[in-house]
Amino acid sequence: MNVHLIDGTFELYRAYYGAPPATAPDGREVGGTRGLLRSLAALLRSDECTHVAIAFDHVIESFRNDLFDGYKTGEGIEPELHAQFPLAEAAAEALGLVVWPMIDFEADDALATGAARWSAARSVDRVIICSPDKDFAQCVESDRVVLWDRIRDRVIDEDGVGEKWGVSPSSIPDLLALMGDSADGIPGIPRWGQKSSSTVLAHYGSIEKIPTDSDAWSVAVRGAAGLSAQLEDARDDALLYKRLATLRRDVPLDEKLSDLRWRGARRKKLRALTESIGETGLFDRISTWRDDD
Repeated sequence: MNVHLIDGTFELYRAYYGAPPATAPDGREVGGTRGLLRSLAALLRSDECTHVAIAFDHVIESFRNDLFDGYKTGEGIEPELHAQFPLAEAAAEALGLVVWPMIDFEADDALATGAARWSAARSVDRVIICSPDKDFAQCVESDRVVLWDRIRDRVIDEDGVGEKWGVSPSSIPDLLALMGDSADGIPGIPRWGQKSSSTVLAHYGSIEKIPTDSDAWSVAVRGAAGLSAQLEDARDDALLYKRLATLRRDVPLDEKLSDLRWRGARRKKLRALTESIGETGLFDRISTWRDDD
């Protein structure tokens, strides 16, 4: 079997900015939620999608904000998008999905935990993380845990991580720490771009193993002396950024693998939700319903 783990926050953003605006009967903007519903329903129609869960950032802030003041917050999110987060969670629940609404952790941590847990199950052939986000590249294991970019219908396995980012999955947090990640508010180390960072990490693997003196480096990098000096001036910062970029795999998820089996949509909840947002066509296209609803 395959286990599909969905980045609900990413999917809502994608739907909000990719689908046309839409207004519910009560005047709310619900275009993102409508787009999300259609996208998830299309995924669930696949015979290969048998076990599935979706995670949302119930609140944007997490434990990482306590570690670093500059880490991403909810500031700047469009109010009409932010208001749809609870509605998106309700939509996923109405479709019968296991929903993980994250508060202290992030949605990414929940998916990383699920991937690590169920990739070890003998009955699982592949764990598919439904997101192109580079943060998840650290979760990839050979072709057993992969990323699926649904927009481009592209699957990224371990070889694909190396081709795209120039390092192995285990070095992704180090890469993000050195070059920075503006989406998460990680500033990176001055002068360390993706090329220099990936070149050095492809050889040493981690920040901790990079020699403090560039004369001792066994890899040729342009401007090595300057890069080394910048890293030594901010090595503690680099290690903090690595901690921020490292996804947690210890989120307390209550579900067993069997709980992730999709048994159909919840008829009453889905009918009420689709009526409340004015989504008239989707309900009649659902053919599988849970026995307990």
